[in-house]
Amino acid sequence: MKKSLLATALLATTLFVSPAFADGELKIYNFFEYMPQPLLDKFQAETGVKVTMDTYESNEALLASLKAGKLGQYDVAMPGDYMVKIMADQGLLDSFKPEELSNFANIQEEWADVPFDPGRTHSIPYQWGSTGFSVNRDVFKGDIGSLAIIFDPPEELKGRINVLDSQGEVLALGSMYLGIPQCTTDREQLKALNDMLLKAKPSWASFGSDTAKDVLVSGDAAAGMIYNGFSSKARAEGANIEYAYPKEGAVVWMDNVVLLKDAPNRENALKFMDFLLVPENAAALTNYAAYTAGVKGVEPFLDDAIKNSPENNPPASMKFDFVEACDQETQKLYDAIWLNLKK
Repeated sequence: MKKSLLATALLATTLFVSPAFADGELKIYNFFEYMPQPLLDKFQAETGVKVTMDTYESNEALLASLKAGKLGQYDVAMPGDYMVKIMADQGLLDSFKPEELSNFANIQEEWADVPFDPGRTHSIPYQWGSTGFSVNRDVFKGDIGSLAIIFDPPEELKGRINVLDSQGEVLALGSMYLGIPQCTTDREQLKALNDMLLKAKPSWASFGSDTAKDVLVSGDAAAGMIYNGFSSKARAEGANIEYAYPKEGAVVWMDNVVLLKDAPNRENALKFMDFLLVPENAAALTNYAAYTAGVKGVEPFLDDAIKNSPENNPPASMKFDFVEACDQETQKLYDAIWLNLKK
């Protein structure tokens, strides 16, 4: 899931229970605006566990924060697919066995054995969706069927575009627009990507993930990269926006609950993961976040607005790709492009 706040800013929400009732603690690290308070209240009421939640703005901010000293302070986090692999490769995740979760079999088959976490030894599904862009139809009434809206925008939108502060997704969408592979090592292709982004940057008004919805609702942006659930929420708040399905494709992602290495409350972390695999609870999360669960049996609990939203019903011909996790040396090349873009 991904959301202006500084990437390092933390928003803390603490649930309080009486010491006599408390059965330990749970410390969650999650994306902004990605967990409904009533669901946390329900978990607390059922378990007596005191919950503390801090937030981050992007997968990269999560990784940097954990490596800078936050590892060992949290029990679970909600990274995207490619970041699960990166975190596992860097030794930041603990593992568990399926039998430690009584509801493990509730994971949908297509998400039970995934390339970024084979056999689900570190993670469970949280929510999945897409990353594309939305456009204010009061401002621009033309064709929005291409990523050119972001990377080579029409005059009506120049200077009024918000771009996600998310390296993986921005560079992946840029690569799709140019028709080049992700994780390419071809110097000419990398130069073309770098040059295209630098040329587009003057047309952008802001980088913001946490604020991607709010700037469209307020009118501060007339177009912007956005997560499909955020787009749905923006429409519900009155923004006359349309979520695009560009011909070049869009990013599909799955956010996951991971068990962090050195989790101070491992048992309670597993309780929480098991709780989120209950269909009614997974549906409550979907109804709040407006994305899609990776859990069986959620349909009877879903709101009609979620089932029928255009953001959750892409055309059958739409192409989606995951953000790829590059090898370490290749990743350095993409890091350099991103740092150059953010100067």
